[in-house]
Parts: sequence; structure tokens; C-alpha cells
Amino acid sequence: MGIFSRRQTAVIEPPSAVAAGRPGGGASAATADASLDPALRALTGHWTIDRPHSRIGFSVRHAMVTTVRGAFTDYDSALYFDGARPSESRAELVIRVAGVDTGVEQRDAHLVGKDFFDARRYPEMTFRSTSTVHEGGESFRMTGDLTIRDTTRSVDLQLDYLGSVMDPFGYERAGFDGTTTIDRRDWGLVYNQRLEAGGSMVSEKVRLQFDISAIRSTARPL
Repeated sequence: MGIFSRRQTAVIEPPSAVAAGRPGGGASAATADASLDPALRALTGHWTIDRPHSRIGFSVRHAMVTTVRGAFTDYDSALYFDGARPSESRAELVIRVAGVDTGVEQRDAHLVGKDFFDARRYPEMTFRSTSTVHEGGESFRMTGDLTIRDTTRSVDLQLDYLGSVMDPFGYERAGFDGTTTIDRRDWGLVYNQRLEAGGSMVSEKVRLQFDISAIRSTARPL
């Protein structure tokens, strides 16, 4: 289960903090990115995804004529953002696939069954970042390991920073949009049906979409 316990939200330490606590450890070798906006630098610290105001969604072509959209509603997150040294930033996400929601109960039941996620055998899918690169302005590329059905593949997530604000309840919030497109067959999600006119009932390409409202966290790692 990694750093998470069920129904809990955690944060992760920046690599420099981990190194400092080890024998021989010291400050991070990463250098500050002088091109970053001071507002981004001020975001340095631990964050967690505010689920009621965020969406981890997906979209896929159905029958070659329309798009089905859904979201994962049950997950835990651990985020560390370094506004001066983006390469130090880290993210970890654990999604319980039984919480998938496409708005149609029969379709959701099919998705959590053996044809797709097989939630009884593989109840969780995870994303753990391995690198973060500042691509200019307020855009970042986060690379990480996506694990579905015990199969792990590297994916690139395009992230755009949308701004930050102090809300009326005293929470500091930061917004990010993220997208990536995967081929579900790479994770063993191979179910399909052929159409009489040719083509597949369900596209192999799936777009993952992250609409994130993160709140600053003072909690420590579990």
C-alpha cells in the first residue's frame, strides 16, 4: 500500500529532506530555476488533492461515434511541490478502482469486473512520479510509473499551473490541469468487441484528465 493507509491522505518528503536525514546526506544537488515566477516559488511545500473540488477523469471513444466520460472518485494523494527546483517535486496517487463512475451503473459494474479492472484481484491503481521538468512558463512535464492490474508502465503527464488563492475558509489552494493519453492494452485491458462495419466498440486509446484543486497540508508522512 506504499505510504498510504486506507481512507487517509498523506504527504511525502522532498528528496532533499530525505537525504538530510540519512548518514552522509546533504542538500539537494538540484539548482534553482531562475525563470520561475515568484508566485510559483511561494508554493513550495506539501499539498494534498481536495477531492470535492477536483476530478480525476478519463474519456474514451465508444462505437467510433461518441465519447464516454467517467471519473475515479475514491483515492488518496501525496504531493510535494518545489517552486524553485521543480525537479524536486513529487506526486503519489492511489486510486481504488471500485470507485469508478461513468453515470451508468451497469457500465460501472462492467468496468470493475474481470473484463477491465478486475477490482477484486487488483483493487488499486497507482501513479508515482519519477521526474518533473519545468517546460517554461507555467507548464511542467511529470513522468511517473502508472500501475494497473499489477502492470507498471512509464507515462508522461502534461501539467499546467492555473494559479493559487486563499479561500474564505482559510485554505491556501493551488490549481493544476493535467492530461495524458495511454493505450489501455499496455496494462492488460484488452477487452473489446468488433463492429459489423469495422473498427472496435471501445477505443484502445484512453485520455486521462486531472483537474486538481490542491490545498496546502501541514500533515507529516504516515
